[in-house]
Amino acid sequence: MRGKRKSEVNEIELKVQEIRHNEAGRGRVRIDEIAMKKLGIQPGDIVEIEGRRKTVAIAWPSYADDRNTGIIRMDGWTRKNAGVSLGDKVKVRKTQVRPANIVKLAPTSITLAVDENFATYIKKRLYDRPLLEGDVVQVPVLGQVIPFTVISTKPAGPVIITDNTHLIILERAMDITRIPRVTYEDIGDLEEAKQKIREMVELPLKHPELFRKLGIDPPKGVLLHGPPGCGKTLLAKAVANESDAYFIAINGPEIMSKFYGESEQRL
Repeated sequence: MRGKRKSEVNEIELKVQEIRHNEAGRGRVRIDEIAMKKLGIQPGDIVEIEGRRKTVAIAWPSYADDRNTGIIRMDGWTRKNAGVSLGDKVKVRKTQVRPANIVKLAPTSITLAVDENFATYIKKRLYDRPLLEGDVVQVPVLGQVIPFTVISTKPAGPVIITDNTHLIILERAMDITRIPRVTYEDIGDLEEAKQKIREMVELPLKHPELFRKLGIDPPKGVLLHGPPGCGKTLLAKAVANESDAYFIAINGPEIMSKFYGESEQRL
């Protein structure tokens, strides 16, 4: 067993940024190579990420532009599992994972008809994937992505699914969230709009103390305008999800009426 070098540390604090769209959903995080050396980890090692809660992921080297920046890139699902948003700080440490004997999953939003073939397919998609009880993982099924909650694992703690893992999939949905699980990675482009709305909505929700200290009133509302299909609703859902806020979608035709006062009553 390799001994620990003097320059290595048990944990390090890194700033959260989003990963590239084509890497989302793979259970990977991109870590500054200097931070990887300090932690004594190699590409492919499993790391524990601690924000408001803990999760695990596979460590990969940072992009070339991220060298020596002290950031960790992860997708929206990993951020949600760690209880953090973009710009937050997380503690990262190397961890040991054990082969899972039993893993119990449940869909988060739909009821499924589960048979042996379906369980085998899900197991194949999650093979060698690090999991922790309470995590939400997404699995592509017939052209759509189905999120599953990790209900329990044996043994407890970080595990990976192997050939010998007995995978149990519950049929009934377990709704673990109040809002659509849309993340910033689901939105193509709109980088300027995402940054502005994060400053106007997400920052006051997550750090209200900053506005109190400065004596500034945060915006009471934000109007998004643009042609149909440009991403207004998707952006609103993503901000709500990343901020852990309650989201209600109301379409105009649902409340419109030709009678005086009826639109207000429906609203």
